[in-house]
Amino acid sequence: MKILVCISHVPDTTSKINFTENNTKFDINGVQFVINPHDEFVLTRAMWFKEKQGASITVINVGNVSTEPTLRKALAIGADDAIRVNAEATDGFYVAKQLAEVIKNGGYDLIMAGKESMDYNGGMVPGMTASILDFNFVNACIGIEVEGNKATVTRDIDGGKEILNTELPLVIGGQKGLVEDKDLRIPNMRGIMMARKKPLNVVEPIDFDPTTVITDFEKPTPKSNCKIIDADKVEELVDLLHNEAKVI
Repeated sequence: MKILVCISHVPDTTSKINFTENNTKFDINGVQFVINPHDEFVLTRAMWFKEKQGASITVINVGNVSTEPTLRKALAIGADDAIRVNAEATDGFYVAKQLAEVIKNGGYDLIMAGKESMDYNGGMVPGMTASILDFNFVNACIGIEVEGNKATVTRDIDGGKEILNTELPLVIGGQKGLVEDKDLRIPNMRGIMMARKKPLNVVEPIDFDPTTVITDFEKPTPKSNCKIIDADKVEELVDLLHNEAKVI
């Protein structure tokens, strides 16, 4: 079984975010980038298929050369090879088009991606990729088993779980629950050394104009200071809720 794992290169959630050029560009200075957390879950599950069923794993990212350390980390975790589509990830549809082109030429059976990236939270890429390729698609995936050409997939739904039977080729949008947090892989020294020798292939993007343009970014409004009201000052609390907070 050939597995393709889509890897997003995202800022660490502890990084302080700023914008430059009149809030039109993301400032990467001082920002630590990591593998998208949802993608870590699908990569770990892919490793299970490699170890238990002999699957091969290719990781892929659409991005410039700055994303290669993130791909190398995925190789250190255990992926066999990596592909970088040499283009800026301008929007979800653009990324899906680039991924679909690689998938069409790669003969992959299972395409695993996080259900969304933790920077833009668009949640579009897995579904769009499946639609372009006319592949089966399951989102919010928290469990998957593959036997031959058949897959049994568990997905998270409101109030419970849904179990689906489908066929390969298949695209999934995975999330937390696909594996346990304790099972997430941390590259060891041997993996890091081996990753240096594994192939990382750079391919040029297909000619496709992005469909959206970023006009500007805006940070959320800072939270106001918290006011502590004594328990015996009910009238003051009601006045603040009515006239200041305007919630009653």
